[in-house]
Amino acid sequence: ELRPEGGGEPVRGFQVVLEDTILFPEGGGQPDDRGLIGDVPVLRVTRRGPEALHFVETALEPGTEVLLSLDWDRRFDHMQQHSGQHLITAIAEQMFGFKTTSWELGRQQSVIELDTPSMTAEQVEALERSVNEKIRERVPVVVRELAADDPEIETVRSRGLPDDHVGPVRVVDIKGVDSNLCCGTHVSNLSDLQVIKLLGTEKGKKNKTNLVFLAGNRVLKSIQQSHSTEKALTSLLKNRPAEHVEAVKRLQSSVKLLQKNNLNLLRDIAVLIARDFKSKPVQSQLFVLHRKEGDSEFMNIIANEIGTEETLLFLTVGDEKEAGLFLLAGPVEAVENLGPRVAELLGGKGAGKRGRFQGKATQMSRRGEVQALLQEFISHRSP
Repeated sequence: ELRPEGGGEPVRGFQVVLEDTILFPEGGGQPDDRGLIGDVPVLRVTRRGPEALHFVETALEPGTEVLLSLDWDRRFDHMQQHSGQHLITAIAEQMFGFKTTSWELGRQQSVIELDTPSMTAEQVEALERSVNEKIRERVPVVVRELAADDPEIETVRSRGLPDDHVGPVRVVDIKGVDSNLCCGTHVSNLSDLQVIKLLGTEKGKKNKTNLVFLAGNRVLKSIQQSHSTEKALTSLLKNRPAEHVEAVKRLQSSVKLLQKNNLNLLRDIAVLIARDFKSKPVQSQLFVLHRKEGDSEFMNIIANEIGTEETLLFLTVGDEKEAGLFLLAGPVEAVENLGPRVAELLGGKGAGKRGRFQGKATQMSRRGEVQALLQEFISHRSP
C-alpha cells in the first residue's frame, strides 16, 4: 500500500525492480522522481539497499523490456533546490562558521537547519549576495565516484553513509567552493540555478536556526504569485502598491471602531429587551429569543437583567439555518436537567454551572423542538 503525498486513501499496487533506472529514489533530503514505465505512472520511488523500488498500480510482466520516461519539471526543480542547498551550506560555513545539521526540500520552499542560535538580517543579506555572485561566475558542478575505502573521502564534507550503503561513494564538487558526499541530483553549472532568494530565518530546534530559501524557477513563481496578489490588492484598495500597507492599517482601525460601536449597541439592545419583558404586567415563565447578530455577552446581559430565579430563558444567536451559540438560563435544578438535552437537540456541545448552560450549536433550525421541550417542562412544573 502507498499513502499519497497530499493525503487521502492508501493506494494498492506493486513494487517494481528494474535492471537500471533513470528515476531517483528519495534520499539525502531530496524527494523522489516521478515518471512512467511504458505508459504506467510511477507513484513513488524508494531505495532498498542498491535497488530502486518503483511503486505502480498496474502489474508488469517480469523480464519485459520497458521504456522509462521522466517528469523533467519535477526533476529539474529538485536539482535546482539541492544544488542551491549545497551552495548556501558551503558559503554559510565559509563566511560565518555556521554548519548545516540537516535540510528539507519542501513543496513550496526549502529549509536549511544551521547550527547557530541566531542569524542577523545583515548576515542573511550578505549570504544571499555571496551565493548569487557564485551563480553569476558560472562555476561548474562535477560528480565523481570514489571507492568506499578511498582516503580522499575523509577530506570531503559528509554526514556519514547509510548503514545499508553498497558500491562506490558519490561526491558532488562545486569547483573551488565545496566537495560533498551526496546521492542526489544536481545541476552541471551554478548558472543553471538562475538565482537564489533567502526568505529569512525561523527559530529551530535545540538552539538552531532554520534558513528558508527558494532557488531557480521557484523564485520566478514566487514573484508571479506576489505580483498577482499585488494587482488584486490594487484593485480592491484603489491605490498604488506602495500605499497598500497604510490602506490596510486604516481599514483595521476603522473595523475596530465599528466593532466597538456595534458591541455598545448590542449591549443597549440587550438591556432594552430585558426591560421590555420585565415591564409586562404578567411575566411568562419562559422567555425565548433568537437574534442573528449577537454573541455570548449579549445573551448573558439579557439573562442578568431579567433574572433567572423564576424565569427560564432560552437565547440563541447566529444564522438560523446554520451554526450559532445558545444559552439556557434559569432555576439551577431545571438548567442542570435540561441543558444537556438542549445541546443534544441543537447538535452542539456546552457546559454550565449555577443556573446557566451555554455552548455552540450546529443545528439552529431545531430551535422549535427545544422550545417545545421547555414548554412541556414548564407545564409539568406549573401548579
